[in-house]
Amino acid sequence: MDFSLRPFHPDDAESIALHANEFDIARFTSDAFPHPYELSDAVSFIRGTLPLQPQRIFAIVIDDKAVGGIGIHPQEGVARLNAEIGYWLGKAYWGQGIMTRAIPLVVDYAFQNFELNRVYAKVFGNNGASQRVLEKCGFVLEARIRDGCIKMNELQDELIYAIRRLPQSMEETKG
Repeated sequence: MDFSLRPFHPDDAESIALHANEFDIARFTSDAFPHPYELSDAVSFIRGTLPLQPQRIFAIVIDDKAVGGIGIHPQEGVARLNAEIGYWLGKAYWGQGIMTRAIPLVVDYAFQNFELNRVYAKVFGNNGASQRVLEKCGFVLEARIRDGCIKMNELQDELIYAIRRLPQSMEETKG
């Protein structure tokens, strides 16, 4: 299935609210991702993405509709050479290889636009689909924190996957 990535627009709010309002999405995302997901949540989220420069959060667009999101979140302080990647996709589009193609695009973008040597993702232990997607994209499991999270009143393992910039690429950015 064809898709594109672009910055969110204010007129994406209705589509985002429609596609994000799924229990099966909420159960695999942080508590910052509300459920139910209402139009006001989408409006607030989109407003928060607009001032970010360089761009960090992208709409996943299919047939001119925003049906998901993917973003890179650079860290600060001693972790400043790292960025967390986060993503979600409307349930109607699961299993079609979209995330397996979107994640590498955003990882490449992150390494080109931010001084990073590592991009990581945090995944709940019960989210096998996201684990497989990350592995297909070249991410490696670095840690399993037993009962490290609680989601919907259930303890979950927290898995940390990461991909690193090629060593020669880091040197090239210093030159």
